[in-house]
Amino acid sequence: MDGDFRTHFVREPSGLKHFPALVLNADYRPLSYYPLSLWPWQEAIKAAWLDRVDIVAEYDHTVRSPSTEIRIPSVVVLKDYVKPQKRVAFTRFNLFLRDEFCCQYCGAKGDLTFDHVVPRARGGITSWENVVAACSRCNLRKGSKSLRQSGLVLRKAPRRPASEELRNMGRKFPPNHLHDSWVDFLYWDAELEA
Repeated sequence: MDGDFRTHFVREPSGLKHFPALVLNADYRPLSYYPLSLWPWQEAIKAAWLDRVDIVAEYDHTVRSPSTEIRIPSVVVLKDYVKPQKRVAFTRFNLFLRDEFCCQYCGAKGDLTFDHVVPRARGGITSWENVVAACSRCNLRKGSKSLRQSGLVLRKAPRRPASEELRNMGRKFPPNHLHDSWVDFLYWDAELEA
């Protein structure tokens, strides 16, 4: 490890937080795409030391203890397969992911809230089949009116997503930073262009 790099870590220990490891399941697929399954470098090294993961790719940087020097892992694969959840939790985040982070009335992105298609004031319940992502403007316009009364039309009918469907939806939203060593593992099952 060169002196400048070491000095940088000593002066700014949080600098090492910039070396996350992509965590793959035993089938070499990420545990999740959105948010992307990442561990801090310390967790990746600890898991490798405890023989819970195999290191598949590494950064060019190393860390040292008095007796050991190890390259920082950039991709690790779990030795034991973690079965994905079948049931999708009904959360605000998962709802927005299902609706691709856009208003289900006008298609706008950003400044999202959620709306009950059949308003709660009219007996509507909070469920996958009755709640959609909506921008503030459309939500205010609809208020506690029915779709017909408000003049709004849904882009697609709300429904409970399957866990695999939601995982695949997350692949459409890559994180701001993708390390070169991750790319082959993030889209390995995508269809190749001819």
